[in-house]
Amino acid sequence: MNKIDLNCDMGESFGAYQMGRDKEILDYVTSANIACGFHAGDPATMRRTVRLALGKNVGIGAHPGLPDLVGFGRRPMEISPQEAYDLVVYQIGALYGFVKAEGGQLQHVKPHGALFNMAVKDADLSEAIAEAVYKVDPELILFGLPGSELVNAGKKASLRTASEVFSDRTYQEDGSLTSRRHENALIKDHETAVNQVKRMITEGKVVSIQGSDVLIEAQTVCIHGDGPHALDFAKHITTDLEDSGISLHKISDIV
Repeated sequence: MNKIDLNCDMGESFGAYQMGRDKEILDYVTSANIACGFHAGDPATMRRTVRLALGKNVGIGAHPGLPDLVGFGRRPMEISPQEAYDLVVYQIGALYGFVKAEGGQLQHVKPHGALFNMAVKDADLSEAIAEAVYKVDPELILFGLPGSELVNAGKKASLRTASEVFSDRTYQEDGSLTSRRHENALIKDHETAVNQVKRMITEGKVVSIQGSDVLIEAQTVCIHGDGPHALDFAKHITTDLEDSGISLHKISDIV
């Protein structure tokens, strides 16, 4: 039987601004990537989201991003490897504190947005991120795009890694995600999303927007919690995967 982790970006509200339907989505996912205050989130949101995830027995991951609240961490920034190391250690530490205070255990780290995408092809940046994760806790699992420099760096640092695929994003023929600046970057129909996910899991392939099949490894599937269809996607993907004989597990039970 195929196994998969279903993760969602969460805890992205900030102050009076509310984003996502975290409480409801936690009924359908196995891992939660919780914002750590740089691209989104704040201390109160982090505490509440950690408590919700622990109450649902969902694996908790730190979701460190670039220091860009206005751009939601989705705008690339010119940062050095040392700066990347520092901001990742800082953000993991913030969430680690809340998880420990609530009696839980941090499971993984998934860089957010532009930081995640920058690390796909930047080996020096990826090595700095992996080193930061390892030095905070070598038992943490590092998420990255399949075949990316980030996954390579994680393995080089002796971390467990998880190859992450996306339910609601389209792909380029080199295996990278289509830029959000492109009108076809997002998948808005849940049936299309579910079919893409099932094929990535069972066949190890995804069709690019150029029309060619791309080989891809899927160990964890992302749903973006800020998307307007996130809750519907979570419900349909969970049901359809289980109906297809694909079982859902925390990533710590898979890698």
